[in-house]
Amino acid sequence: MDYIQQLKDWLGDERVTTNPTVLEHHSHDESYHTPHLPDVVVFPQSAQEVSEIMKLASERHIAVTPFGLGSSLEGHAIPYHGGISLDFSLMNQVLEVRPQDFLVRVQPGVTRTQLNKELKKHGLFFSVDPGADATLGGMAATNASGTTSVRYGVMRDNVRDLEVVLADGRIIHTGSMTAKSSSGYHLTGLFVGSEGTLGVFTELTLRVYGIPEATMASRACFPTVQDAVDTVVDILSAGIPVARIELIDERSIRQVNAYKETSYPENPTLFIEFHGSEQGLSHDVEFAQTIAGEHGCTEFLFETDSKARAQLWDVRHNMAYAFIHKSPGKKMMVTDVCVPFSELAGAVVDARAAIDGSGLDGAILGHVGDGNYHVILMIDLNDPAEVANAEKLNAHLVEYALSRGGTCTGEHGVGVGKAKYQRIEHGAALDVMQSMKHVLDPTGILNPGKIFGA
Repeated sequence: MDYIQQLKDWLGDERVTTNPTVLEHHSHDESYHTPHLPDVVVFPQSAQEVSEIMKLASERHIAVTPFGLGSSLEGHAIPYHGGISLDFSLMNQVLEVRPQDFLVRVQPGVTRTQLNKELKKHGLFFSVDPGADATLGGMAATNASGTTSVRYGVMRDNVRDLEVVLADGRIIHTGSMTAKSSSGYHLTGLFVGSEGTLGVFTELTLRVYGIPEATMASRACFPTVQDAVDTVVDILSAGIPVARIELIDERSIRQVNAYKETSYPENPTLFIEFHGSEQGLSHDVEFAQTIAGEHGCTEFLFETDSKARAQLWDVRHNMAYAFIHKSPGKKMMVTDVCVPFSELAGAVVDARAAIDGSGLDGAILGHVGDGNYHVILMIDLNDPAEVANAEKLNAHLVEYALSRGGTCTGEHGVGVGKAKYQRIEHGAALDVMQSMKHVLDPTGILNPGKIFGA
């Protein structure tokens, strides 16, 4: 592979490596999908370097797979066609903070925590919180969201502009710094969520927010999942500005109690966070408590102190660990469907019945403010029957969601794991997507195998 030596001559041995340990690190992400080694890992430091790398890859028909931190959950960063794993860890600078515009420019390797540490100096924060301390480039590539999307939107809502290197090496900008524009196609929306299949991000301009004056957290228990979901619908209908609203089922809380030796009520439970002013929050929480009471709420607790808030959300934060601790040697598999509000209660009940019927054990949590819910399963990757059983359960959840106007992935992305559902979900629209892919990447070198399958 003489192109590797060409890259080394240009960028140096330290930034172009075939070290076995480094190759292995770039062969997988956090998912259960089968790893695959790249041929070489390259660490660019600028958009111009990425452009030259892409020109070389285009000429030689070499696959290029972008890599942030490898925290994705559907195999996005796994280089199944070998080639170049393009690691953005050296492009990790916060380039500009514009407090009066509520904007920030960053390189793709900046992590969410790193950005918020810098923004805090200006009284600002970046809202999208997928849980993992992922890179912002990776979050944009998968259109990540998480617990705060009910208030602040998903990644696509918070990206104003992208600097993108195309497959042929051209460098383009997709948007601007303005709050709105009616000029041209909305390319930013096209590239966000494209999972590295249309271009490589080298800079992002993001919308940020003022840190709220006050934050309050609450935990509310209900007799049934339906009661909890009805409460969410009424809270949102009332215009109460919740920042996070999460649902966990009773089986999941039972597992946390066993893991932490706690005695939380084993009922469907909502975890709610409110952002606003001191005076406004008191009214909002009181109003939310009244609504919860109308739906049979059996316990409603709230806290403003940061330490007490963390304790109140202890169940939510420890749920995944409770199942991991119970299943040493197993790998976590996380499903990610999303349904309309009206279908959420039935979907959660169906998911629990499907888990119990499968013989597997798992947790259910939902970002109920936007209809997105996850099943967490611990599986033995060395047991083909167990893997097949888990994939069958995942397929059931996807089919249920699609049959009710939902989607196969609310926030994790397609990668390789959800590629098989794209035709079912999108129909003829998938052909339009493939046409766009062919125009922007005619030789198919950008993250091949993702979204559209092998």
